[in-house]
Amino acid sequence: MTTLTTLPLAPLLTRLFDEAEATQPQLDQLTPDTMRLMRSKTDYATLYGRLKDYALAVSPETGVLLYMLARGCRARSIVEFGTSFGISTLHLAAALRDNGGGRLITTEFEHAKLVRAEANLEAGDLADLVEFREGDALQTLSKNLPDRIDLVLLDGAKALYADILDRLESRLSPGALIVADNADHCPDYLARVRDSANGYLSVPFAGDVELSMRLG
Repeated sequence: MTTLTTLPLAPLLTRLFDEAEATQPQLDQLTPDTMRLMRSKTDYATLYGRLKDYALAVSPETGVLLYMLARGCRARSIVEFGTSFGISTLHLAAALRDNGGGRLITTEFEHAKLVRAEANLEAGDLADLVEFREGDALQTLSKNLPDRIDLVLLDGAKALYADILDRLESRLSPGALIVADNADHCPDYLARVRDSANGYLSVPFAGDVELSMRLG
């Protein structure tokens, strides 16, 4: 029995995934310049402003992967870029609970999304493990970070993945794991983590996820 598969979290996740899936047809009809905005380091706020009413959730399989990775590396300190409605946050916080505790820092610049995420973490009885930061992650993740970070989830503005890594890299523990969702939208990030000379081992996983490990 785990926090992930029992009350109150299991039915909450089922509902949240169902709600996210119901909005997928609307997401699929977004304007053709979505791809351009996805890769932009200056217009990402415009894109995510348009998407403020959508969960933009990880897949259920990626959610379970996040839980498994956090449990497997016995993570105690996790940083998440891109809270949205808190679906991935719930999986990561559940792993911290089952690891015996810890701290998850998550950041989101859409206020309405952060409010929903906070409510979801309360409903999942996991809010005590999470520090919510509101604002642009380039600022919110530039200070007051833990000395050691065991796991990172990158699932915000794709073009900023390398910039966010810049802010976290010096604090990554040896063997720290980085999960980057839809990382193909940030070629400079992929080039960096796929070059072992930069201190990482990295592999594409499950079609839309890049899984990287910080070398000791």
